[in-house]
Amino acid sequence: MRAAWYEKQGPAKEVLTVGEMPDPHPAAGEVRIRIAASGINPGDTKKRQDVFGYGMAYPRVIPHSDGAGQVDQLGDGVSPEWLGQPVWCYGAQSYRPFGTAAEFTVVPVDQVARLPQGVSMDQGACLGIPGITAHRAVHVAGAVSGRTVLVQGAAGSVGLCAVQLARRAGAHVIGTVRSSSDEATAAKAGAHEVIRSDEKLTTSVKALAPKGVDHIVEVAFGANIEADLELLNIGGSIATYASDSGTPKIPFWMMVFKNIRLFFLGSDDFPKDSKILAAEDLNAALEAGWSGFEIAERIPLPEIARAHELSEHPVRPGRIVVIP
Repeated sequence: MRAAWYEKQGPAKEVLTVGEMPDPHPAAGEVRIRIAASGINPGDTKKRQDVFGYGMAYPRVIPHSDGAGQVDQLGDGVSPEWLGQPVWCYGAQSYRPFGTAAEFTVVPVDQVARLPQGVSMDQGACLGIPGITAHRAVHVAGAVSGRTVLVQGAAGSVGLCAVQLARRAGAHVIGTVRSSSDEATAAKAGAHEVIRSDEKLTTSVKALAPKGVDHIVEVAFGANIEADLELLNIGGSIATYASDSGTPKIPFWMMVFKNIRLFFLGSDDFPKDSKILAAEDLNAALEAGWSGFEIAERIPLPEIARAHELSEHPVRPGRIVVIP
């Protein structure tokens, strides 16, 4: 099969190689997917750059955890109903060396979801990490029906999924965005109100939720923690999956006095049942008419280095997908 890989970490153009590798075959409990589209997430580029200093977990890595395509081989013990199904997958390169930037990938069947009718492969390739992270971020502290949820970064990949999932779960959703050009994206995802994340943030949120908010989905923990605490009700909660600072300061006593619950979310290690439920709820949203992500670029596999560079430094809104 044709695939992209790296055997050392560094800049995309210096380390990514495209070539031929032996076709993979599924082990027991796994399926093989002929990949139609491979999604790029920040975690994929950070692993390739060694941002977190973990080094190479495997001597050769095919990048990308998310993808979509058609199941074309089954391992022992997998129901034959999967054969030929259009699907999306997640976690292909989580604790595994070979992801979806290839003509084929092999994953456990538990990490595969059927692609709803009418949903493109490009959309399916973008769902995994952001959608599952968003689902966990919305639901980790308990039911949100009838509660007010603030989604920071509501136009980002995780943020817009969180807006949609919180809205479908019965929450009143306030989304924040960095610029007026992002307002339509957050509103389209389902936010009841969209406000700017500027110096007027707390005033704007308090005008919409004078009694405070119940739960916050947070993309920039270090920058926003003080504002978040000012806005939360007593007993409120924050679910954060990213931070502008790797060593943020936490206003301990303010959190204690408000009995705040804080959840740190790393998608690789979510409970399996939570991931499966997230996939089901994401599919239900798509089937109900949610339009999902804007696709900014579809880039052929031989140009994967350019795809990574565009993911790191976007020139237009939307997701980047690689087409094997």
